[in-house]
Amino acid sequence: MAKRVAIIGGGSSGLCAIKACLQEGLEPICFERTGDIGGLWRFEEHSEKGRASIYKSVIINTSKEMMCFSDFPIPDDFPNYMHNSKIMEYFRMYAQHFDLLRHIRFRTSVCRVAKRPDFAVTGQWDVVTESDGKQESAVFDAVLVCTGHHTDAHLPLHTFPGIEKFRGRYLHSRDYKDPQAFTDKRVIVVGIGNSGSDLAVEISQTAEQVFLSTRRGAWILNRVGDQGYPIDVILTTRMKNILSKLLTPSMVSDWSEKRLNARFDHSHYGLKPKHRILHQHPTVNDDLPNRIISGRVRVKPNIQEFTATAAIFEDGTKEDIDAVVFATGYSFSFPFLEDCVTVVENQISLYKFMFPVHLEKPTLAFIGLIQPLGAIMPISELQCRWATRVFKGLNKLPPRRDMEADINQKKEEMAKRYVRSQRHTIQVDYIPYMDELACQLGVKPNLLMLFLTDPRLATEVLLGPCTPYQYRLQGPGRWAGARQAILTQQERIVKPLRTRQVDEGTSSFSVPLLAKLFGAVAVFAILFTYL
Repeated sequence: MAKRVAIIGGGSSGLCAIKACLQEGLEPICFERTGDIGGLWRFEEHSEKGRASIYKSVIINTSKEMMCFSDFPIPDDFPNYMHNSKIMEYFRMYAQHFDLLRHIRFRTSVCRVAKRPDFAVTGQWDVVTESDGKQESAVFDAVLVCTGHHTDAHLPLHTFPGIEKFRGRYLHSRDYKDPQAFTDKRVIVVGIGNSGSDLAVEISQTAEQVFLSTRRGAWILNRVGDQGYPIDVILTTRMKNILSKLLTPSMVSDWSEKRLNARFDHSHYGLKPKHRILHQHPTVNDDLPNRIISGRVRVKPNIQEFTATAAIFEDGTKEDIDAVVFATGYSFSFPFLEDCVTVVENQISLYKFMFPVHLEKPTLAFIGLIQPLGAIMPISELQCRWATRVFKGLNKLPPRRDMEADINQKKEEMAKRYVRSQRHTIQVDYIPYMDELACQLGVKPNLLMLFLTDPRLATEVLLGPCTPYQYRLQGPGRWAGARQAILTQQERIVKPLRTRQVDEGTSSFSVPLLAKLFGAVAVFAILFTYL
C-alpha cells in the first residue's frame, strides 16, 4: 500500500509536490484553503486571509527559462518575463499535463498537524482539516508544508511614531490592487524591496507625487541585461559561479557596482546604500530610475514621525501626504503545527531549509521556505524530489549533530554576509543551493563526464544559463528531453521578442568560438578543484 502524503498548499510548490509524490509511487492529498491553484501568483480583486496578495499588474522578476519546472518548458511564445496571468496559464498547463488537480481538495483548511502517539516508530501524523464547517481527521505517513513565506503581512507600526495621529489612509502592500485610488494624491511608499519599488513606479503614474522612503537605500538591477537578454540568464551560469569562488566578495561587489553605476549613478539618485551589493537581497526594477529622473518619484530617508497630515523624515524635511503604502514584507508562521517547529522573527532551524532535525523520523519537510537569489519554482521542485525519496527511505539524512552543524554554518554565513533584516533569514544562492540538493539526490550534472561524452552539451551547461533542465540529465527522475531543452533554450528566449522580422546582423547571444575555446581550457583547469 502506497504511503500517504499530506501536502499543505496548492501554489507552485504544492503542484510540484504532488507530481514528485506520484513519480515516487506515493499517494498525495493536497489541501488548498481557497478554490483554485496558484497561491501567490493568482490575482484576486480582494485580499484573502492567509494568502499573499498581488496587484493586477505584477510581472515576475525571473525569466521563463530560469523559473520553469525542469521537465516542462514554458511555451516558446510566452514572454521571458511573464505577467501573473501568464504564470497562472503555465501552472494550469502543468497541472493538466501531469493530471494533478484530482489530488487537490479545494476550500479545505488544515487546522492541526500532530505526531501520532507511535510517531517514533511509524513517523505518522494526524492531520485535521476543515471544509464547509466540518472537521475530519486522517492519518498520513508524511507531510509537505508548501505554504511559502508570504503568509502574514509584516506591518511594524510601532517603529513609526505618530502613525496613530495620521488622518490619511495607510495600508500594507498586500492590500494594494491598482493605482486609481491614489489619483492626484501625495503618497509615501515605505520600503525599497521589489514590491516597494514596483508600487512607487506604478502609483506615480496617477498620483500628484510619490515619495519612496528607504532606511538603507538599495542597488537596483534591471530585468533587461546586455543585448536585451534577461539578466538572470546572463548572470546565472556555472562559469560565473566558479569564477566568483576565485574572487573575493569585495572584488565581485566592485565589478557589479561599477556595472550598475554605469547605467545610472546610485549616489546621484539618492539610492546608494552603505552596504555592498552582495549584502542585501537585490531589487529589480527597470523603471525606477526613469521615474526618479522625471521627478515623479522622489527618494527620501526613513520616516522620523508622522503628524496628522504630514511625514517628517530623518533629514528634517517635511512633506504633506494623503496616503502611505507600507511595503515592509512578510512574516511566516505555522499555527497548525503543534510544537513541531518554532519560528522567532522569521528564524527557523531546518536542515537544508527543509527538515526539522529533532524529529525521530524525517517525515515532515518544508518546501519553498527560502528567499533565493533566483527563481523559487525549480528550487521547490528539487526539494520535493529529494523529500519524497527521503520519505520512501531511498535517501537518508545524516546524523542530527551533522545537520545541526550545517544549520549553524548557514546561519553564521548569512549573518556575516547580509545586513540585519527579517527578510535575510532564509536566503540562498541559486546554483550553490540547487547543487547542494542535487548532490543529496544524485542529479548534479557531471561536467567532466559531459565534456568527454557530449562536448556540445557540456559547453552549454558550463557557459550558458544554469536552467532547471540540468538537474534532469542524470540520476533519479532523469528526463529524456533534458538535453534537447538545454540546447534549444536560447531559441525559446529569443522567439517571443521577434514579433517583427528584421535582418539578423552580426549580434548573437550564442557563445562565441573564442569563449568556447577559453571555457574548454579553463574547465579542465578547475573542474578537479571545484566539482
